[in-house]
Amino acid sequence: MKTQVTYNTQIVKQTARELGFDFCGVSKAEFLQEEAPRLEKWLKAEAHGKMSYMENHFEKRLNPSKLVPGAKSVVSLLYNYYPEEDLAKDRPSHSKIAKYAYGQDYHFVIKDKLKTFLKMLQEKIGQIEGRVFVDSAPVMERQWAAKSGLGWIGKNTLLINKDQGSFFFLAELIIDLELEADGPIKDYCGTCTKCIDACPTDAITPYELNASQCISYLTIELKDGIPDEFKNKMEGWAFGCDICQDVCPWNRFSKKHQEHNFTPKEELLELFNNNWQDLTEEVFRSAFKGSAVKRTKFEGLKRNLKFLENN
Repeated sequence: MKTQVTYNTQIVKQTARELGFDFCGVSKAEFLQEEAPRLEKWLKAEAHGKMSYMENHFEKRLNPSKLVPGAKSVVSLLYNYYPEEDLAKDRPSHSKIAKYAYGQDYHFVIKDKLKTFLKMLQEKIGQIEGRVFVDSAPVMERQWAAKSGLGWIGKNTLLINKDQGSFFFLAELIIDLELEADGPIKDYCGTCTKCIDACPTDAITPYELNASQCISYLTIELKDGIPDEFKNKMEGWAFGCDICQDVCPWNRFSKKHQEHNFTPKEELLELFNNNWQDLTEEVFRSAFKGSAVKRTKFEGLKRNLKFLENN
């Protein structure tokens, strides 16, 4: 006979599927004991570069009940963004942007789904208190996803799913509802070092990332000029970078996403076709309206393109 906890867990996972999430796993909302010393060491090594916000809310990053009082479960979700066309490979442009930024900003697309998710659970199960997160609060998303068995954290520090690789957005519901927890799975990286060998800036050592050397950090988070030491090492990346994912053998299992909001606009395709020659502030506003690329602003993207031109 099913217990109420089992029944509620099934409802949560079924609802996740209904909303288009590819994978759903559950963890008990408890202090991330193993992560505390790792996070402290990473911050002390200043591997977070100038992302000073990473130093804030240390306890909140590790303890979900600091974010949601009375939290009992962390529901982790994966949402596929692998595109139909890889613009970095299939277009003539010398400048590239990461696949996750081809379409609408994932924060908005997934946040709306998460709000609907919580509302549906409240309708199906009853009163549930909680919060939804998608890369927008001090939540250790990859660690929670790994803890719930959705994959393992690879040598490139990204979550890798055995069935479909790593081209996923991660999201969470932290709720005060008791659910059946899933367990972690083993690490399947084995002896492979393709991600480490392919990184042109040597940002990756096994299971650790020096963000201050990562192309994604340099092109998005860093507000100062890109240091000269990275000349001839950017490999054409103007916003973000997919190198360590593109070379990962597990991504041969990636499947094309079904989210129309992630389809690139014609204006973006034109920029690729014309080698970014037509990028004015007006074109930037139009091509990247509602896009994650807006984070770097017009001046930031121009800075990145100019740095690439001078390489």
